Amino acid sequence: MQKTNLLFVLLLLGNFVFGQQKLNEVKVVTKRKGLQKSFTVTGNTTLVTSKELLKAACCNLAESFETNPSIDVNFSDALTGTKQIKMLGLTSPYLVITEENIPSVRGASQAYGLSFTPGTWVESIQITKGAGSVVNGYESISGQINTELIKPINDIPFFLNAYGSTDSRFELNTHFNKPLSDKWSSSLFLHGNTRTAKMDNNRDGFLDNPLVKQINILNRYQYYDAEKGWVSFINFRYMKDEKQTGQHHFNPAVDKGTTNYWGSEINTERLDIATKLGYVFKDLPYQSIGFQNAFNSHNQQSYYGLNNYNIKQNSYYSNLIFNSIISNTRNKFATGLNFTLDQYHEQLIAKDWSRTDQSVGAFFEYTFDNDENFSVIFGGRIDNHNRLGTFATPRLHLRYNPWEKAVVRFSAGRGKRVANIFAENQSLFASSRAFSILDTNGKVYGLNPEIAWNFGGSFTQAFTLLSKNADVTLDWYRTDFQNQVVVDVMQSPQQVLFYNLKGNSFANSFQMEFNYEIVKNFRLRSAYKRYNVQTDYLSGTFQKPLQAKNRFFGNLEYETASFGTTKQWKFDFTYNWIGEQQLPNTQSNPIVDQLPEFSPAYSLMNAQITRVFSSVFEVYVGGENIGNYTQSKVIVGAANPFGASFDASMVYAPIFGQMYYAGLRFKIK
Repeated sequence: MQKTNLLFVLLLLGNFVFGQQKLNEVKVVTKRKGLQKSFTVTGNTTLVTSKELLKAACCNLAESFETNPSIDVNFSDALTGTKQIKMLGLTSPYLVITEENIPSVRGASQAYGLSFTPGTWVESIQITKGAGSVVNGYESISGQINTELIKPINDIPFFLNAYGSTDSRFELNTHFNKPLSDKWSSSLFLHGNTRTAKMDNNRDGFLDNPLVKQINILNRYQYYDAEKGWVSFINFRYMKDEKQTGQHHFNPAVDKGTTNYWGSEINTERLDIATKLGYVFKDLPYQSIGFQNAFNSHNQQSYYGLNNYNIKQNSYYSNLIFNSIISNTRNKFATGLNFTLDQYHEQLIAKDWSRTDQSVGAFFEYTFDNDENFSVIFGGRIDNHNRLGTFATPRLHLRYNPWEKAVVRFSAGRGKRVANIFAENQSLFASSRAFSILDTNGKVYGLNPEIAWNFGGSFTQAFTLLSKNADVTLDWYRTDFQNQVVVDVMQSPQQVLFYNLKGNSFANSFQMEFNYEIVKNFRLRSAYKRYNVQTDYLSGTFQKPLQAKNRFFGNLEYETASFGTTKQWKFDFTYNWIGEQQLPNTQSNPIVDQLPEFSPAYSLMNAQITRVFSSVFEVYVGGENIGNYTQSKVIVGAANPFGASFDASMVYAPIFGQMYYAGLRFKIK
C-alpha cells in the first residue's frame, strides 16, 4: 500500500476510534464557520471548532457553550458558581459526555466535572442530539457531547493564555509540545485558576462566587506510524480543585461543623490514565481495530453547612472496536465489546451508600451510505449489569437529502441508566431540606433504573438570500420515560423526595434556527426554542422546575479582513432571552421566604472584542451579563441559614451581575 493511502485510512480510524465517527465530520473543520453542520453526516451533529471556542472566555468546558444555540447554560445553585448544561430540555446526566469517545463526566463527577476540563485544551466538540451511537454505551438518552483534545502531533511548541476578571478570577494556561522522534510526540498542558477575593454584591451575607483554587496537569503521548498502520495515545492527568463558599464571615478553621456561620468546602482530587491503540490492516484499508482503556479515581470530600458528603469513585473502562465492510464500502459495520467497572464509596451525613457496579456488553452497528443522498445506521447492543440484569439497546439514525442543500434526519433509540441521586443533586445540599427515598425495592438506593425512549428529527435547508449565504434548521425531539427517578421539590420546601415515576414524564423540544451572512465577515446566528417538560409528581403534574418553556438566542459575529497580514479585529455579541420558569413550591414557608409560582422572564447579553496583532500574539476583552440583570431573591431564608426555610438551590437567573474580563494569547510556532 502506498504511504498516502495509509495516511488517509489512519485518519479515518483515528476519527472513528479516537474521536469523531465519520470522516465527513473532519471536512467541515477547514471551513470558516465556528459551528459546522454537515449535509452528509447521518446524525444530527454540530461540530464546534477551536475558532468558536475563542469567541468567549471559555475558561472550562462548562463555559464553552455560551455561543451555541443547541445547549442551554444555567447556574445550578447560588453558592458554588457551577454552570449546568441542558439539551432537549434535560440536564447533563441524561447526556453521555465523553472525552475522545471515553466516558468522562459521569457518576461522582456529574455536578462539577465539566469545570475540570480547561477550555484551552479543547480542539473541538461534537454535539449530537437524540440517541447516540451504541458504540459509546447504553446510557445516552437525550444526546452526546464528545470533546476532542489538542493532538500532540498537531500542536505548536508553546502556547500561553492568561486571563483575569472583575469577579476576582485569574487563570493561567501553558502548553508545551515536543516531537520525541519521527513517530512519537508529547504534549504537556498546565492549568491553574484561583479566586481569592470575597464578594457579596447583593448584600445577602453570602459570597456571590466561591473561593477557588485549581491545578490541572495533562501529559499526552502520541505514536503515529503511517508505514505500518499503527496509531496510539497515552494520557496521564492529575487535577486538584478546592472550593469554599457560604456566608461572608465563614472561617473553616473556626466555624466548620458549628452554627456560627453557614459554610461549605468542596475538595476534589482526580487521577486519569487512558490508552488507545489502533491498527489499519495493510492489505485491507477499509478494515481496522481499536482498543481503548481508561482508569480514573475521583475523590470528593465535602460538607454543606452541617451536612457531610463524601464520594470516591474508582472506574475502569475498556472498549474493543472492529471496523470493516460487507461486500463493498457502501456497507460498513462496527462491532465490539466493552466493559465498565465503577466502585463507589459514598457517605451522606452518617450513612454509607457504597456499592460496586459492573457491566459487560457487545454491540453491532451497520451503516449503509449510497454516497449520494441517503444513509442509515442500525445499531444494537446487549449488556449484562450486575444490578440492572441483561437488557437490549436499539438505535436508529437516518439521513436523506431530498434536493440540493437540504437534509432530513431522523433518529430513535432507547437509553438506560443508574441515577446517582446524591452526586447529581448536590445543589440541594445547600438547603435545609430533608432527603427522603420513598421506594426501597430497587437495586440502587432502593430505586429502579431510569429508562427512556428518544425520537425525533430535523430538517436543514441552505439557500441564498440577497446574494448571501443563509440556512434554516427545524428540529423536534421527544423523550418518553418508561421509568424515571423523580426528584420532587414540589411537595414541600422542607424536603426533597426521591421515588420511581408513578405516572408520565416526557420532554418535548422544538428549535428553529436561522443563520445568515449579512455582509462579508458579518454573520447572524439565531434560534428560538420551546420546551414542554412535564412530570407527574405526587402532588400533581407540573412543568419541570427551573426549566424555561421559551428561549431565544442570537449571536452576531464580525471580523475585519486581514488584507494579507495577520492583524485583525474580531467582535462577538450574544443575546439570550429566557422565559418564565416553574419554581419549586415554597407556599408553606413564612411569607418573607416565599417565592412566586413562576420566575419573571429576563435577558442576558455577552460580548467580546479580540485584537490579533500577529500570528503569535493577541489580546481580548469581554463582558458577561452586560445588562446587569440579577435574581431578586437568590437565597431563600438567607437571614437564618440554619432555619427550616433556608434554600440556595432555587436559581433561575445570574447572581453576580456585570462581569468583565481581559486576557492574552501568545504562541511559538
